[in-house]
Order: sequence, then structure tokens, then C-alpha cells
Amino acid sequence: MQQATNAVTGTPRLILRLEGAALFIAALYVYRLTGVSWWLFAVLILVPDLSFAGYLAGPRIGAAVYNAMHSTIGPIVVGVYGLAFGPTVVFAIAVIWAAHIGFDRVLGYGLKYPSAFQDTHLGRIGNRVEQ
Repeated sequence: MQQATNAVTGTPRLILRLEGAALFIAALYVYRLTGVSWWLFAVLILVPDLSFAGYLAGPRIGAAVYNAMHSTIGPIVVGVYGLAFGPTVVFAIAVIWAAHIGFDRVLGYGLKYPSAFQDTHLGRIGNRVEQ
């Protein structure tokens, strides 16, 4: 199977990972300001990773499901809704979701290409395959 070759490299990759760190740290700070229990944070922080189950339907569907749950669009929409209309816990859930995404980016887990789970916009993850 051909692997994705459109991964970001060099300084732009470092900047994207630093952005992830900034998102994670900011989300932790904002979550603290919500006053919602840290137990909720602990319980929900890995929930976006349930999107791995999409790979049971193949890499194309898996990548689409994973990317939907690991894009900042979702937490932004939910967060704005929570601020405008919902109870604080809705906003807090959006912040937890954003923290998860930020932490993943720090670790180098990027958005997926449909070629394979390991092929991300931040480079190939897992065991390195020598070519």
C-alpha cells in the first residue's frame, strides 16, 4: 500500500506541534475557569479516540471519522453553543475535546490520510518503514 507523502516537515511541523501544546495548555486553564469537576475531564479526555472504531469499516471511512473527531471545528462549534445557549458543562465538554486534540498534536498524531492509520499530516506514526 502506498503511504501518504504530503506530511508537513521541518519548522512548520514543529510549529504545528507547538500550537498543539498551546491549545492543550489553554484548554486546561479555561477548563479550570469553568468550575466543572476534574472527574469529568478525566472521564472524557480519551473519548475522541473512540473514533478509531471507524477503521473497522476500512481506512477511508476510518480516516473520515477520526478526522471529524480530531479537527478543532467540532469543539469550536460545541463551545460557542455552550457559551451562548447551553449549561456550563456543554462548554466544558468542548474544552475537554479541544484539550484532547491539542495533546494529540503534541504527540505527533495528526489528521489521517485515507491510505492508512499511520499516515498523518504531521508525518507517519508508529513503526518507521525504511524505503
